[in-house]
Amino acid sequence: MAPDNNAPQSNFIRNIIAEDFKTNKFGGRVHTRFPPEPNGYLHIGHAKSICLNFGLAAENNGLCNLRFDDTNPTKEELEYVESIIEDVRWLGFDWGDRMYYASDYFDQLYEYALQLIRMGKAYVCDLSPDEIREYRGTLTEPGRESPYRNRSVEENLDLFERMRAGEFEDGSRVLRAKIDMASPNLNMRDPVIYRILHAEHHRTGDKWCIYPMYDFTHCLSDSIEGITHSICTLEFEDHRPLYDWFLDELGVYHPQQIEFARLNLTYTVMSKRRLSELVEKGFVTGWDDPRMPTISGLRRRGYTPESIRTFCERIGVAKRDSMVDMALLEHCVREDLNRRANRVMGVLRPLRVVIENYPENQVEELEAINNPEDPTMGTRKVPFSRVLYIERDDFMEDPPKKFFRLGPGREVRLRYAYYIKCVDVVKEEKTGEVIELRCTYDPATKGGYAPDGRKVKGTLHWVSAAHAIQAEARLYDKLLLKANPASECEGADFRDCLNPDSLVTLSSCSVEPSLAGAAPGDYFQFERRGYFCVDAKDSAPGALVFNRTVPLRDTWAKIQKAQKNS
Repeated sequence: MAPDNNAPQSNFIRNIIAEDFKTNKFGGRVHTRFPPEPNGYLHIGHAKSICLNFGLAAENNGLCNLRFDDTNPTKEELEYVESIIEDVRWLGFDWGDRMYYASDYFDQLYEYALQLIRMGKAYVCDLSPDEIREYRGTLTEPGRESPYRNRSVEENLDLFERMRAGEFEDGSRVLRAKIDMASPNLNMRDPVIYRILHAEHHRTGDKWCIYPMYDFTHCLSDSIEGITHSICTLEFEDHRPLYDWFLDELGVYHPQQIEFARLNLTYTVMSKRRLSELVEKGFVTGWDDPRMPTISGLRRRGYTPESIRTFCERIGVAKRDSMVDMALLEHCVREDLNRRANRVMGVLRPLRVVIENYPENQVEELEAINNPEDPTMGTRKVPFSRVLYIERDDFMEDPPKKFFRLGPGREVRLRYAYYIKCVDVVKEEKTGEVIELRCTYDPATKGGYAPDGRKVKGTLHWVSAAHAIQAEARLYDKLLLKANPASECEGADFRDCLNPDSLVTLSSCSVEPSLAGAAPGDYFQFERRGYFCVDAKDSAPGALVFNRTVPLRDTWAKIQKAQKNS
């Protein structure tokens, strides 16, 4: 039996959980969470975390929460919350009644902060943000203690309560944990716990003017929710001692933080700062632009949730950062759509063909296979008539030796139809551009096979001109020119890294009439041209817009084949 490429792969996190079951560390429980900050749309890197957290819970009969880390009201919007909910659901995951917000815990977090102050483990500091950075020291030099570090418990309680009451201006004071300014880990050098921020929160309104920092909020939210395995990306590894410190000092339930390598994908940026720049400066049409690596962009482009989940499983989970080839993601969607997408004929750059010996008023209904990978998907009828459209690049007036398509005096097969031969070429008088081909057909070759046994090397797709539906096709390519834009574009004008040909719009395409009822989000394989879906935003009845998901050429499959043969 062939191996199942989509079966769960062993990895160090699965091994940790298996060991925890043996030792009964969490009483046989697995409870994870996906905790996005609602300050932008989710991208393919988040999809890896979503699949990992929800997948680990499902594999172990556990639970996974969806929790919004909404502690910065100046950057968070309800639009982002709604988009995150939609994306996680679209990927196929369900959190049941376990959707939470860090803001749900603001009262409890405030009490925890008061507890640290009473224990002498936190103090109000009047240093400015720049001074705090200066006092922190460097990787090779210890930090210096704040002159406000040894305030009394009573003074700290008074100042912190006045911070909450709104008495002080933004940035004038912060609450800091009192840990160790000489620690080799900079995160342990009296980190900020609360800052003053007079801003209205999308859920709590103007109730608060102080907001907790991520490191303080994250571990305690995990504790409150009874999380067992707090799965984070690798940049939080240096923050783990701080995660543990807060929980241990407060004496509360202690989840286990585990870090894994985030997804780095060639020709793609995952930085929210960079993605926001693309949107705000108009380099793309929005967060859901099909060139964006956002989940909403991939969905609009025609990626399926199954293909993204397969991709996330195949790249695996590692402890070290690495770069994943975009070709693997494209391979996964081709593999999925190959099984489920109906084949249709669509001509992107039409060239008129007149079959001179075909009856002028005759129309035939030819049978075409919907999907050769799945016979249960059946067949459809496509009309054939005297005037057709073929792709303009399927004809060359002076073809080279290995060009097996149409040329003067050449014979080719029309898919599901007949052999045709080019007998004349019609050109525009002024420009010399080829505007029409005159051909003949062999009636004996119906279905695309010659009874006399003669062979042709080229098979072309086509559309009957009288029955064609006009449509727009958007051909998408990678948005960035650099394979590793995080490093290759850093410090450069970001516009220099953008691919000027990332979108080619063809407004005069002709597609077969079976697509008249295509609905937004429907996907198809345009024979010989790639996988397309109906644009969910700009398409409308009578004005179809198709987004090309990926071309048919599969670079990753060729890479795998070469590796096997080497």
